Amino acid sequence: MIQSQFSLYRHLLAAVLLLAAMLLPSLGQAQAGAEYPLGSGDSIHIQVFQNPDLTIDTRVAENGTITFPLVGSLEIGGLAVAAAEMKIAEALEKGGFLQKPQITITLVQVRGNQVSVLGQVNRPGRFPLETANTRLTDMLANAGGATVGGDDVVIVTGVRSATPFRKKVDIPALFLDDSGTQDMVMQGGDVVYVHRAPVFYIYGEAQRPGAYRVERGMTIMQALAQGGGPTARGSEKRLRLNRKVNGEVVEIEPKLTDSVQADDVIFIRESLF
Repeated sequence: MIQSQFSLYRHLLAAVLLLAAMLLPSLGQAQAGAEYPLGSGDSIHIQVFQNPDLTIDTRVAENGTITFPLVGSLEIGGLAVAAAEMKIAEALEKGGFLQKPQITITLVQVRGNQVSVLGQVNRPGRFPLETANTRLTDMLANAGGATVGGDDVVIVTGVRSATPFRKKVDIPALFLDDSGTQDMVMQGGDVVYVHRAPVFYIYGEAQRPGAYRVERGMTIMQALAQGGGPTARGSEKRLRLNRKVNGEVVEIEPKLTDSVQADDVIFIRESLF
């Protein structure tokens, strides 16, 4: 008798533990869903308690807005699900349509949990946010990093707190900055763009005429070295520089210590002797 009761208790305990194991992931997912930042492309189901006429299925537009009955356009892009529920409720209450409405948003199809990495990277494309703490360096790594011709500055655009934003981030600073403040956390719908690196041009009596990358703090002397220096017929003392200033190309005679700018054209003239 005692053995059968013990067996019964053991089976009941196993059933309780199994039920707890099934419920805990659901609770974790519900919490994650409430904190999930909504982004463009997300399909959502909005339910208003005891108001079935206001229950809709919609999609977050590219600008982070939705159109909701009675209140019209609402910006919810970048807001967590819970914050978006509160915003809809406040709009209905302030408009005098409902008193203390209860709003529930359910994610039907998540599209905004991806980040696009474009431009001068080795593997451009869309990459998923694997964790809530995915950072810019993670996305650059997913894209294989910047190409040889890529710039040292990356441009990040997206939506934060329902407001569009655009930020330039220095790539070397991501790794040299010990504070880690430059390595921003990514959100769904963000776009990371790496532009081509600025170049200068050297021709005339140069050993290796052509286009070269403008390095940081590069001087005219260093630019000449990139081109292999002057030929036997050329002279580094007889340089001509064409530079665009305020939309117009001006011709100057640069010093060897002058800085090189993007799209500069350096011409090495023949020696007089």
